[in-house]
Amino acid sequence: MRAPIGDFDRAMPAPGCLDELTRPVADAVRHWSGGVPADQIVYIDTEPEWADTAVFLEHYGKELLDRSANCVVVAGKRGGETTLAACVVLSATRVDVNGAVRRQLAARKASFAPMEVATGETGMEYGGITPIGLPADWPVLIDSAVVDLPYVLVGSGRRRGKLLVPGKAFAQLPNAVVLEGLGV
Repeated sequence: MRAPIGDFDRAMPAPGCLDELTRPVADAVRHWSGGVPADQIVYIDTEPEWADTAVFLEHYGKELLDRSANCVVVAGKRGGETTLAACVVLSATRVDVNGAVRRQLAARKASFAPMEVATGETGMEYGGITPIGLPADWPVLIDSAVVDLPYVLVGSGRRRGKLLVPGKAFAQLPNAVVLEGLGV
């Protein structure tokens, strides 16, 4: 199969390669529901050492910058309580943690979650965290620019491989909140 964006040697519908995904991501694809069929989520095989955005773009094409998104885990704190959430923004932007995230989580303070918390709580590898398969009670904050794209390149849960996901599918994730200006 040919990938809907980019030029990759190996692309296939994600439901046909669940063994390539971490368990939470595979379970989410296996039980996928919503207006976008699961077979429109495409897994592409990529080298794990090229997982980080800058290196990935160098090897697979700089034109993917405007079609890729990063998923980061944040922690909002208020009155001794901590709320973990995921933020999905285009790779050319950064998450407005102290503005949009703090306000949305009604937190006094918000920051990026430590790596061991992000990987431990998601069951995913650092550098491959994806919004598909996150803990069910987490808010998933998505920049509106991500939802507007026909396809978006995101992590697969592992450093090896990526997912190509129709932009509108992000708005259908559990606890998804689409926000203007999340990415700045």
